[in-house]
Amino acid sequence: MRTAMLLFPGFTALDAFGPYHALAHIPGYDFAFVAEHAGPVTDGGKITIEAQYGIDDVGQVDLLVVPGGVPAITLARSGHRLVDWIAEVHPTTQWTTSVCTGALMLGAAGVLRGLPATTHWYSHAELADYGAIPTDARVVEAGKVITAAGVSAGIDMALMLTEKLAGRDYAQATQLDMEYDPQPPFQSGHPRSAPPEVTTWLRGMYDSMLGPIS
Repeated sequence: MRTAMLLFPGFTALDAFGPYHALAHIPGYDFAFVAEHAGPVTDGGKITIEAQYGIDDVGQVDLLVVPGGVPAITLARSGHRLVDWIAEVHPTTQWTTSVCTGALMLGAAGVLRGLPATTHWYSHAELADYGAIPTDARVVEAGKVITAAGVSAGIDMALMLTEKLAGRDYAQATQLDMEYDPQPPFQSGHPRSAPPEVTTWLRGMYDSMLGPIS
Protein backbone atom coordinates (compact mmCIF):
# COMPACT_ATOMS: atom_id res chain seq x y z
CA MET A 1 0.00 0.00 0.00
CA ARG A 2 1.35 3.43 -0.91
CA THR A 3 0.97 6.67 1.04
CA ALA A 4 1.84 9.85 -0.87
CA MET A 5 2.16 13.31 0.62
CA LEU A 6 2.00 15.94 -2.10
CA LEU A 7 4.45 18.82 -1.74
CA PHE A 8 4.72 22.17 -3.50
CA PRO A 9 6.92 25.23 -2.95
CA GLY A 10 5.69 27.17 0.06
CA PHE A 11 3.88 24.29 1.79
CA THR A 12 3.29 24.83 5.50
CA ALA A 13 5.83 22.69 7.35
CA LEU A 14 3.59 21.56 10.22
CA ASP A 15 0.85 20.62 7.75
CA ALA A 16 3.30 18.05 6.44
CA PHE A 17 5.36 17.05 9.48
CA GLY A 18 2.44 16.53 11.88
CA PRO A 19 0.70 13.94 9.70
CA TYR A 20 4.06 12.54 8.60
CA HIS A 21 4.93 11.61 12.16
CA ALA A 22 1.68 9.71 12.57
CA LEU A 23 1.42 8.10 9.12
CA ALA A 24 4.94 7.41 7.89
CA HIS A 25 5.45 4.12 9.75
CA ILE A 26 2.02 2.49 9.64
CA PRO A 27 2.60 -1.22 9.00
CA GLY A 28 1.99 -2.21 5.40
CA TYR A 29 2.10 1.33 4.03
CA ASP A 30 5.08 2.69 2.08
CA PHE A 31 5.32 6.46 2.65
CA ALA A 32 6.75 8.83 0.04
CA PHE A 33 6.86 12.55 -0.63
CA VAL A 34 5.65 13.45 -4.12
CA ALA A 35 5.99 16.79 -5.92
CA GLU A 36 5.62 18.16 -9.42
CA HIS A 37 9.17 16.96 -10.00
CA ALA A 38 11.38 14.71 -7.84
CA GLY A 39 13.94 16.60 -5.79
CA PRO A 40 14.09 19.23 -3.04
CA VAL A 41 10.99 21.24 -2.20
CA THR A 42 11.19 24.17 0.22
CA ASP A 43 8.53 25.57 2.51
CA GLY A 44 9.65 29.05 1.49
CA GLY A 45 11.66 29.47 4.67
CA LYS A 46 14.47 27.24 5.86
CA ILE A 47 12.98 23.76 5.57
CA THR A 48 13.52 21.56 2.54
CA ILE A 49 12.07 18.08 1.96
CA GLU A 50 13.32 15.70 -0.71
CA ALA A 51 10.46 14.47 -2.87
CA GLN A 52 11.27 10.91 -3.89
CA TYR A 53 8.93 11.02 -6.88
CA GLY A 54 7.47 13.43 -9.39
CA ILE A 55 3.79 13.22 -10.21
CA ASP A 56 4.59 11.76 -13.64
CA ASP A 57 6.12 8.78 -11.82
CA VAL A 58 3.07 8.06 -9.64
CA GLY A 59 -0.18 6.96 -11.23
CA GLN A 60 -1.82 5.34 -8.23
CA VAL A 61 -1.76 5.84 -4.45
CA ASP A 62 -3.78 4.29 -1.66
CA LEU A 63 -3.56 7.18 0.79
CA LEU A 64 -3.14 10.75 -0.45
CA VAL A 65 -2.31 13.60 1.92
CA VAL A 66 -2.34 17.18 0.61
CA PRO A 67 -0.92 19.77 3.03
CA GLY A 68 -1.69 23.45 2.76
CA GLY A 69 -0.01 26.82 2.74
CA VAL A 70 -0.76 30.14 1.09
CA PRO A 71 0.44 28.83 -2.32
CA ALA A 72 -2.20 26.07 -2.16
CA ILE A 73 -4.85 28.77 -2.53
CA THR A 74 -3.31 30.09 -5.75
CA LEU A 75 -2.59 26.59 -7.08
CA ALA A 76 -6.27 25.77 -6.63
CA ARG A 77 -7.45 29.00 -8.24
CA SER A 78 -5.13 28.60 -11.22
CA GLY A 79 -5.91 24.95 -11.94
CA HIS A 80 -2.25 23.91 -11.64
CA ARG A 81 -1.15 20.51 -12.97
CA LEU A 82 -0.84 19.29 -9.37
CA VAL A 83 -4.60 19.75 -9.17
CA ASP A 84 -4.99 17.69 -12.34
CA TRP A 85 -2.89 14.93 -10.78
CA ILE A 86 -5.09 14.88 -7.68
CA ALA A 87 -8.11 14.46 -9.95
CA GLU A 88 -6.39 11.58 -11.74
CA VAL A 89 -5.40 9.56 -8.67
CA HIS A 90 -8.42 10.23 -6.44
CA PRO A 91 -10.81 7.72 -8.06
CA THR A 92 -8.65 4.76 -6.99
CA THR A 93 -7.44 5.97 -3.58
CA GLN A 94 -8.49 4.28 -0.38
CA TRP A 95 -8.38 7.66 1.38
CA THR A 96 -7.95 11.19 0.04
CA THR A 97 -7.10 13.72 2.73
CA SER A 98 -6.02 17.31 3.20
CA VAL A 99 -4.72 19.66 5.84
CA CYS A 100 -5.51 23.37 5.98
CA THR A 101 -5.77 25.01 2.53
CA GLY A 102 -4.84 21.75 0.88
CA ALA A 103 -8.61 21.27 0.87
CA LEU A 104 -8.90 23.95 -1.81
CA MET A 105 -6.68 21.86 -4.07
CA LEU A 106 -8.98 18.90 -3.47
CA GLY A 107 -11.88 21.17 -4.27
CA ALA A 108 -10.34 22.41 -7.49
CA ALA A 109 -9.78 18.77 -8.47
CA GLY A 110 -13.49 18.07 -8.08
CA VAL A 111 -13.01 15.86 -5.04
CA LEU A 112 -15.23 17.86 -2.68
CA ARG A 113 -18.22 18.51 -4.90
CA GLY A 114 -21.35 17.98 -2.82
CA LEU A 115 -19.38 16.93 0.26
CA PRO A 116 -19.00 18.59 3.67
CA ALA A 117 -15.45 19.83 4.16
CA THR A 118 -13.30 22.10 6.28
CA THR A 119 -10.12 24.11 5.86
CA HIS A 120 -8.24 27.02 7.44
CA TRP A 121 -10.65 29.67 8.72
CA TYR A 122 -9.30 32.26 6.27
CA SER A 123 -10.34 30.17 3.26
CA HIS A 124 -13.37 28.45 4.76
CA ALA A 125 -15.98 30.28 2.67
CA GLU A 126 -14.00 29.63 -0.53
CA LEU A 127 -14.77 25.91 -0.24
CA ALA A 128 -18.22 26.67 -1.61
CA ASP A 129 -16.65 27.94 -4.84
CA TYR A 130 -15.63 24.33 -5.52
CA GLY A 131 -19.02 22.85 -4.76
CA ALA A 132 -18.15 21.76 -1.21
CA ILE A 133 -20.33 22.32 1.84
CA PRO A 134 -18.21 24.43 4.25
CA THR A 135 -18.41 22.80 7.67
CA ASP A 136 -17.18 24.40 10.87
CA ALA A 137 -15.35 21.44 12.38
CA ARG A 138 -11.75 20.58 13.11
CA VAL A 139 -11.87 17.35 11.05
CA VAL A 140 -14.58 16.35 8.58
CA GLU A 141 -14.96 12.82 7.21
CA ALA A 142 -17.11 12.32 4.11
CA GLY A 143 -16.80 8.83 2.70
CA LYS A 144 -13.17 8.28 1.81
CA VAL A 145 -12.39 12.00 1.95
CA ILE A 146 -11.11 13.56 5.16
CA THR A 147 -10.35 17.28 5.47
CA ALA A 148 -8.70 18.98 8.43
CA ALA A 149 -8.88 22.63 9.42
CA GLY A 150 -5.79 24.79 9.85
CA VAL A 151 -2.29 23.40 10.40
CA SER A 152 -2.40 21.69 13.82
CA ALA A 153 -5.70 19.99 12.94
CA GLY A 154 -3.67 17.83 10.59
CA ILE A 155 -2.41 15.91 13.61
CA ASP A 156 -5.98 15.16 14.68
CA MET A 157 -6.80 14.01 11.16
CA ALA A 158 -3.73 11.80 10.98
CA LEU A 159 -4.46 10.13 14.32
CA MET A 160 -8.04 9.47 13.22
CA LEU A 161 -6.72 7.94 10.02
CA THR A 162 -4.12 5.92 11.93
CA GLU A 163 -6.88 4.29 13.94
CA LYS A 164 -8.70 3.34 10.74
CA LEU A 165 -5.59 1.83 9.18
CA ALA A 166 -3.84 0.25 12.15
CA GLY A 167 -6.34 0.06 15.01
CA ARG A 168 -7.10 2.04 18.14
CA ASP A 169 -4.18 0.77 20.24
CA TYR A 170 -1.65 1.67 17.54
CA ALA A 171 -3.20 5.12 17.15
CA GLN A 172 -3.15 5.74 20.89
CA ALA A 173 0.48 4.63 21.03
CA THR A 174 1.27 7.06 18.21
CA GLN A 175 -0.39 9.89 20.12
CA LEU A 176 1.55 8.97 23.24
CA ASP A 177 4.79 8.80 21.26
CA MET A 178 4.10 12.34 20.05
CA GLU A 179 3.02 13.39 23.56
CA TYR A 180 0.18 15.14 21.80
CA ASP A 181 -1.58 16.59 24.85
CA PRO A 182 -2.38 20.19 23.88
CA GLN A 183 -2.62 22.86 26.56
CA PRO A 184 -2.33 26.09 24.57
CA PRO A 185 -1.26 29.23 26.42
CA PHE A 186 -3.89 31.37 24.65
CA GLN A 187 -7.50 30.89 23.58
CA SER A 188 -6.85 32.38 20.16
CA GLY A 189 -6.79 29.34 17.91
CA HIS A 190 -9.87 30.34 15.90
CA PRO A 191 -11.66 33.62 15.09
CA ARG A 192 -14.50 32.57 17.38
CA SER A 193 -12.15 32.95 20.37
CA ALA A 194 -9.28 35.17 19.21
CA PRO A 195 -9.35 38.92 19.88
CA PRO A 196 -11.01 40.63 16.90
CA GLU A 197 -8.02 42.90 16.32
CA VAL A 198 -5.73 39.86 16.04
CA THR A 199 -8.03 38.22 13.49
CA THR A 200 -8.22 41.47 11.50
CA TRP A 201 -4.46 41.85 11.46
CA LEU A 202 -3.84 38.28 10.33
CA ARG A 203 -6.56 38.40 7.69
CA GLY A 204 -4.99 41.56 6.30
CA MET A 205 -1.61 39.83 6.12
CA TYR A 206 -3.09 36.97 4.10
CA ASP A 207 -4.93 39.40 1.84
CA SER A 208 -1.69 41.23 1.09
CA MET A 209 0.11 37.97 0.30
CA LEU A 210 -2.57 36.75 -2.09
CA GLY A 211 -3.82 39.86 -3.83
CA PRO A 212 -7.22 39.99 -5.55
CA ILE A 213 -8.84 36.87 -6.96
CA SER A 214 -8.39 36.97 -10.72
